[in-house]
Amino acid sequence: MAEKEEDRSTFQGVVRLAMTLPQTAAEAVKGKYACWKASQLLTKERRPFGWKESAAHSIRDQLERLLSDRSRIRDSAFGKEEAAAPLLPEDRDIVQRIRISALEANRSNITRTEAYYECYLEFPELHWAFLAHMVSRNAGWNMTDLKGGLLSDVVADQFREDMYQMLERSNALIFLDAYPQLLLYMHSRKLGRSLFHLLPEFRVSAFMRPFWERFWIERDSALLAVGLIINEQNYIEGRVVQNSYFQKNILRSPAFTLHGRFQMNQVIFPMLVKKEIRTDQEDASEPPSAKSEESRENTGHEEETCLNGCRGMVGLVLEQFSNLEERIAFGKALYAMLFGYKDVLNGVQAFAAETEHRGSRQEYWPKLFTSDKKAALNSPGESSELLKSEWLPPGKRLYSPSLNEVWHDVPYEPITRYDWFKSRSAIDQVTRPKRPVWIEMTHAHRYAVQKTALTHDAERAVTK
Repeated sequence: MAEKEEDRSTFQGVVRLAMTLPQTAAEAVKGKYACWKASQLLTKERRPFGWKESAAHSIRDQLERLLSDRSRIRDSAFGKEEAAAPLLPEDRDIVQRIRISALEANRSNITRTEAYYECYLEFPELHWAFLAHMVSRNAGWNMTDLKGGLLSDVVADQFREDMYQMLERSNALIFLDAYPQLLLYMHSRKLGRSLFHLLPEFRVSAFMRPFWERFWIERDSALLAVGLIINEQNYIEGRVVQNSYFQKNILRSPAFTLHGRFQMNQVIFPMLVKKEIRTDQEDASEPPSAKSEESRENTGHEEETCLNGCRGMVGLVLEQFSNLEERIAFGKALYAMLFGYKDVLNGVQAFAAETEHRGSRQEYWPKLFTSDKKAALNSPGESSELLKSEWLPPGKRLYSPSLNEVWHDVPYEPITRYDWFKSRSAIDQVTRPKRPVWIEMTHAHRYAVQKTALTHDAERAVTK
C-alpha cells in the first residue's frame, strides 16, 4: 500500500512538472525577442579598440622568428637562457616581492578576483585585468552553484567535488601565471623602466614577451588582452583540460555534455545603470514582466526597488569548453563586448565598483537568490515557483551561498613547468576581436535558471 502511494506521488510530481513545460517554452520565445531588442540598444554606441594592425603584424612576425629559432627550443621550454642570467640585486628583490604577493593573493577565488580589480583600478590601460575580474566572478558563482539550492540535490557528491577542483584549479593556475605579469608592468611603471626581461623568472611563456614589450611602448590594450587570452587558455589546456582525470570524470560525463548542449555554460556580466533602457515601454535591463501588475499580484508584495539603478546583464554562451580554439574565440568576444560598447562598459564598471564579490548570485539578483539558507526556498516544485513571477518573495528565493561558507581554501599539487608555445597555431589567433551583437542576457540567464530548476524538480519527483 505504501509503495502504491509513493508511486502515485511520484507520478503526480512528474505530471505537475510536465504541465509547466509549455509555459517555460513560451517564456523562452518571448525572452529571445526582448534580448534582441535590448541588444540593439546596448550596441548602438561603440567604443574604439585602438587596435593597430601594424603592431599585430609585427607581433606575429616576432613570434614566427621565435619559433624558427631552434636554438631557443630546449627541453620543451623557452627562455632558459634569460632565466639563468644573473639578476641585479634590485631586480632580485622585485622578483621576490612579486612571488610573495602572487602567493598571498592566490588563496581563493575571492582574493584573486579582488586582486585583478585592484590592478585595473590602478592602471586602467590593463583591460585584461578587468575582463579577468569579471570572468573570475563567474567562476566563483559556478563554484557556489555546486552547493546551492538547485544543484546540491541532483549532483553526486564526487562529481560536485571534482567539478569544484577543476574550476578552482583553472582559476588558480591562470592567476598564478597572469598576475605576476600584471605586477611586473605595475613595477615597471613605478620605476620608469621595463622589467619584462624578468618574465622567465616566473616561467611565463616566451609567447608573451613581444606583447609586453610592445605594450610598454604603445599601450595597445586590445593587443595585449588578445595575447593574454591566447596565453592563458593554452596554459590551462595541458594542465587542466587535457588532464586525464578531469577528462574522464568531468568533461566526458553526460551531465557536463548536456550542460553545454542546453547552452547553460553562460558567462554573464551584470550591469548597474543609472538610467532605464526601454523597449516597447518595458525596462529591457530586467525581464519584461518584472514590474507588471500581474507580477505584483502573483508575488503578493510590492516590487523591491534597486537604490543604485536598474540591473541587467550582458554575456555569451560557451558551448564546447573542451575546445581550445572555441575558448580563445570566446574570450576575445567577451573582451570585444566589454570594451567595445560604451553602455556595456559603464554598466559593468558600475556593478563592479558597488558590488563586493562573495560568490553568491544574490550579488546581482537579490530578488531571485539569497545567501541565507534558512530563508531559502526548499520545494520539490521550484520550477513552478519560478514561473509564477520573474522574481521571488522573501522566504521563497533560491539558495546561493557565499563561497567561504561552502568551500575552503585548498592546497594544490606543484604545477607542471613547460612552455606551451611550440606551434604556429597560436600566431594565427592574434587577430582583432570582433564585437558580438546579441549580447543582452537577462532573459537567457533567467531561462537557464528555469531549466536548472526543471532538472532539480524532475530529479526530486523521481527519487522522492
